[in-house]
Amino acid sequence: MSGADWRPTAGLATIRQRAAMLARARAYFASQHVIEVHTPLLSRSAPSEPQIESIAALPAQGPPLYLQTSPEYPIKRLLAAGMGDCYQIGAVFRDGESGRLHNPEFTMIEWYRTGFDVAGLQLDVERLVRATIGGLRALAPARHLSYREAVAGSCGIDCRTATPGEIEAVLRARGIALMAAQDQDRDSWLDLLMAAIVGPGLGRDGPVFVRDYPASQAALARLRDDGDGWPVAERFELYIDGVELANGFHELGDAEEQRGRFEQDLETRRRRGQRLAPLDERFLAALEQGLPDCAGVALGFDRLVMVALQLPSIDAAMPFTIDRA
Repeated sequence: MSGADWRPTAGLATIRQRAAMLARARAYFASQHVIEVHTPLLSRSAPSEPQIESIAALPAQGPPLYLQTSPEYPIKRLLAAGMGDCYQIGAVFRDGESGRLHNPEFTMIEWYRTGFDVAGLQLDVERLVRATIGGLRALAPARHLSYREAVAGSCGIDCRTATPGEIEAVLRARGIALMAAQDQDRDSWLDLLMAAIVGPGLGRDGPVFVRDYPASQAALARLRDDGDGWPVAERFELYIDGVELANGFHELGDAEEQRGRFEQDLETRRRRGQRLAPLDERFLAALEQGLPDCAGVALGFDRLVMVALQLPSIDAAMPFTIDRA
């Protein structure tokens, strides 16, 4: 700790621009009649996805609680109750995430549009991004690629048929540090390929939406046939300057299928020795009640500030990072 540690990591001009961007985001949602909501930051349950680690809070009495990694589950409970289109802007928390693009506490904009499919939500995301950036930076028209096209264009392999060994060879050829043996399943290799090679090359000449992720990476998205017998997830991500900004789904409404996916996640976590937390039974009950046909997306606001102002890292886009908290 030094005498300058009390100072913000972002400059005051950036903090003012950040506030203006938040105001423009809220103005966009107001123009679209999307309602702002606020859901609890603490929960008795935690997401099951193996790639996301929650931060546990230990109250003086009662069982452990977990800080919100995303407002997705409680917002979907509101949707099932008849809330309609809504959004939340606020802090979320993920353990172990630090670096140029990560901080354990960050600001997320998450919203849901009823009656929207993936194509409609991508257009909504693009409009929100352009409205929020305002006059800070000009963006070229967005391009759209399938996951398969993005991987083939960057790495020259077919994500559908490439073996773990072939994916590993591409990573080794690019000098990428490889994972521990217990993580060497096919999806882990594909995740590393996207994070280390494919994603950083996307969006250099304008926004790029990557759609149709492998069915095994559907998370909370619906599946559909790609037209040639291969199932794909109705999911997309947005990249600008090689930075992943948003992750969106045509939301799965089948409670039984969702429970099955959660249980598969827990088995993966158990096999890898990761912490196991209770599933969100209230969320699953809401799905049983009935989720309206909708699409939803989470957007990292700190990263959006970073690309809007062309900053070197999110440290320069937020008032205080974890090392100055």
